[in-house]
Amino acid sequence: MPILSTRIFDNNLLTPYRQVGDADADAVVEQLAAHGGRVRLAEFMRFLGNPELLSLEEQPPFVQTFFALHSRLPDFADLAKMDKGMAFFWKYNEQIALILGCYSLPYCYAAADGAQVLWLSQRIKNDTFKRLEETGEFVYGIMQERDWRNGRNAVRVLKIRLMHAVIRYFTKHAEQWNPAWGLPINQEDMAGTNLAFSYIVIRGLRKLGITAAEADEADFLHFWSVVGALLGVEEPLLPLNLREAFHLDRAIFLRQFKASEAGVGLTKALTKVLQQQAPQPALQNFPLAQMRFLLGKEVADLLAIPPVPLEEGIIKFTAQVPIFQKLFRQPRASSPVFEKYGR
Repeated sequence: MPILSTRIFDNNLLTPYRQVGDADADAVVEQLAAHGGRVRLAEFMRFLGNPELLSLEEQPPFVQTFFALHSRLPDFADLAKMDKGMAFFWKYNEQIALILGCYSLPYCYAAADGAQVLWLSQRIKNDTFKRLEETGEFVYGIMQERDWRNGRNAVRVLKIRLMHAVIRYFTKHAEQWNPAWGLPINQEDMAGTNLAFSYIVIRGLRKLGITAAEADEADFLHFWSVVGALLGVEEPLLPLNLREAFHLDRAIFLRQFKASEAGVGLTKALTKVLQQQAPQPALQNFPLAQMRFLLGKEVADLLAIPPVPLEEGIIKFTAQVPIFQKLFRQPRASSPVFEKYGR
């Protein structure tokens, strides 16, 4: 097998990206703010945060134009690979749900400067269960093939992109924001989050003892690189293959991972919700054990996840506890888009 090439993701590349946001999405938010101030942005956020609202008819023309211009897939997108990437998700969706809740999300919290946005916005801290449910609805929604062909998924993804821009607008104007952290939701942090939903999921499956073909893993990575492009991540920060994903993740890890009040606080809010899902008190430590197993001691200690030796021993033996496979919320059965999910 030929050795895959890789680009270099060093400080010269990544440091400037901490001051780069998403010019096109930010321009939409600035225009909304100019027309109606914070009240108009709050109203817009309610639209963006409702996964059932996919019609743009009531949005101003410049917002509709943004969706029209950016709904096109990037030039590197391969529909066949995307379909295979979605098939990979559905094959392992229960394990991936576990990984997203117990690995991907806390892994993001360990990137201290980027975690400040979530901490200051309080969206995760104050209503963690709802945020997990929303994220689950988004992930399961974009894994439906037909909605890539009818345009619904492009709307779903671009709504998240604009939500990021609104949060960026409010956060950078907040007194508590420290410019040394970079621009809120900057390109490096967006690239790291994209890796958490793609490469880190692949690594999590490997840790759970699931052996998949490298080509299938690459298709899943490709799917998320396409989603990342639609979310506004610039192409130099989207990995072309698994080798590049490894190097980009390692570079961000070395640059950004450190202990922080934000990371610890967000993780405590997350673990509290996960523990509440345990069917009986004797099982409440298993989410902690699952996190420590997937994250590894170094990252788990950064996030102050307490050791639970008994449960960790069981997790190491069994790799996963089935009752926690669906902690990461799938769409509500009452949602009109719920029936679309699945293969």
